[in-house]
Amino acid sequence: MGGGLAPVKQRLKIGISACFFHPDEGRKAAPSKTLQWIEQSTAHWVMSQGALPFMVPAPAGETYRGDVTLADYAASLDGLVLHGGADVWPGSYGEEPLKPEWSGDRARDEYEIALVKAFEQAGKPVFGICRGLQLINVAHGGTLYQDITTQKPGARVHRDPAAYDLNFHEVDILPDTRLAQLLPGERRHKINSVHHQGIKDLAPGFQAEALSPDDGVIEAIRHTGGAWIAAVQWHPEFHFPRHGVVDDSPLLRDFLEAARTARTEP
Repeated sequence: MGGGLAPVKQRLKIGISACFFHPDEGRKAAPSKTLQWIEQSTAHWVMSQGALPFMVPAPAGETYRGDVTLADYAASLDGLVLHGGADVWPGSYGEEPLKPEWSGDRARDEYEIALVKAFEQAGKPVFGICRGLQLINVAHGGTLYQDITTQKPGARVHRDPAAYDLNFHEVDILPDTRLAQLLPGERRHKINSVHHQGIKDLAPGFQAEALSPDDGVIEAIRHTGGAWIAAVQWHPEFHFPRHGVVDDSPLLRDFLEAARTARTEP
């Protein structure tokens, strides 16, 4: 399935959830319009193992017309990657924002929660990145720290705006997990850290697969039931060998194998 080896018809088709730019009068490009987009690095990460990425636009909003649904995308694609990005709206897990700047993106939450459910119902695998991990947790009944620094005293710095994706720390992979099988040998690995929110209460039906050793913040999760759902709090699309970080390619290959299995099952 490696790059360039599979015929086009055999390449896996992987959906990537959209990020939103809502109308903003201060924006130079289309200030009155809603823009939906994906990061180049996420698409390139999916492409690195020979799969074809497709952005899944939200079928909602004042310009929507026709009858295309998220279920149509789930039926047509082989798997879903949930993108990083904006904070999760606290109302998604029954809380009020502690500060206005932590209000998140309610419209995107509603779209992505519906998207996760559509792919689950279609029997297609879902992989979450950063916000994607948080969204998956919330979609299944979990809660979040709105701000780790504020709500978890003594926690390490999980987001450094100046360093951004060059802010690193280590994680401990928990034994007897699928992640431990995918990353055998060393238990502790270096990852990047670009988040200020994180899991507070883990959703029922999920297990933690990695923790931050200094403060216990959950860094990876996996569904324990029939649906194939996994997520990491770090950004594998930002990982490069020159940074001395963990090789995330086994995680991507595992997800794509699940997608190929879902494609071939009756």
